[in-house]
Amino acid sequence: MEGLLHRVCNRFNPSTTTPLAELEGTLVSCREGRYLSGLVFQAPAKINLSLKIHGKRADGFHEIESLFVPISLADELTMEPAEQFSFSCDEPGVPGDERNLAVRAVQLFAERTNVEPRIRLTLSKKIPHGAGLGGGSSDAAATVLALNEFFGTALGMDALAAMAAQLGSDVPFFLYGSAAICRGRGEMVTPQLFNASLPLLLLKPPFEVPTPWAYQHWRDSRELPTISYAAQEFAWGTLVNDLERPVFEKFIVLATMKTWLFDRPEVSGALMSGSGSTLFAVLRDRGASPALAKDARAEFGESLWTCECETVG
Repeated sequence: MEGLLHRVCNRFNPSTTTPLAELEGTLVSCREGRYLSGLVFQAPAKINLSLKIHGKRADGFHEIESLFVPISLADELTMEPAEQFSFSCDEPGVPGDERNLAVRAVQLFAERTNVEPRIRLTLSKKIPHGAGLGGGSSDAAATVLALNEFFGTALGMDALAAMAAQLGSDVPFFLYGSAAICRGRGEMVTPQLFNASLPLLLLKPPFEVPTPWAYQHWRDSRELPTISYAAQEFAWGTLVNDLERPVFEKFIVLATMKTWLFDRPEVSGALMSGSGSTLFAVLRDRGASPALAKDARAEFGESLWTCECETVG
């Protein structure tokens, strides 16, 4: 049992965790929390290498089929014992109530397991909000996994996935720690091997695209002339996103950015991730990111957020 306290943290293998103070961590009653020193979990972002919409369902959601792949960009979640529940985040404006998926995850977990969540939850944000990168969903999944470990409740994956699906369509994917084909509204997850480590540059302008809005406008949207929406075929898979059509129609700068990326010789493929507003470029060479990011900011403004990362599926 002592070895449990000294495992190395790897969020992409959800069975492992890291105590904050390895030499001081002590197991206590599972209903009070197993780690006196706390736990740290990584909550990775994702990109959608493909996103196909098959139509609107009777329940108002859309039937999708999408290849989700985790990337090396990640938030960090720290869970420590406390007298009562509290939540804090290093990013101003992140709500600390039910509007936050991580807080809702704590509430739901407590209801389902009958544990008293006497924890201090601290979130360090690296994934931008409203970016199509799944930051909030990943934070919620990491919270569920951390709670299951912290309180020793030993819930199986089926129970965790059912809880995650109640929190949000994308949340179940982040429990598995691998690439996956996601169907239904996104909650039906089939893990996939994805051995390609793709060097990426993420680009996000200073605005968000609400996911519900993108889906609501999908059916009646039109393609912009001169913009390529065609599937891009590679040895490792296909890049295609049906949500580019409504999003590009409203936010033309994103279409312009994609075309600009296509014209760059160091870019082998480019796509919007999820409902945006992040675009990602698949690079031919890992060393091309700094110069490409600099040129992108010169072209589209210094407020453009960029991030060098890679797929880890």
